[in-house]
Amino acid sequence: MGKTKSASKKAAKAKIAKLPKKKCCVSSTKCGRCPLRMLKEGTLPPGYTVKKRKLVKVEVMAKSGKKGKKAA
Repeated sequence: MGKTKSASKKAAKAKIAKLPKKKCCVSSTKCGRCPLRMLKEGTLPPGYTVKKRKLVKVEVMAKSGKKGKKAA
């Protein structure tokens, strides 16, 4: 029974990732959830990027069977 207590304590101490805001608040000191700051640090969740200070979801492009042409 002691294992469940220690396991539950570890789960309670586990870090929960903060999600970024939808839009940057343009403050001089970047807040903890600023999408620009998270993009720079590399902590932005996968599948997201920042365009014009707004958080946008990136669509994953499917691989096509066509190959690109070589430049001469």
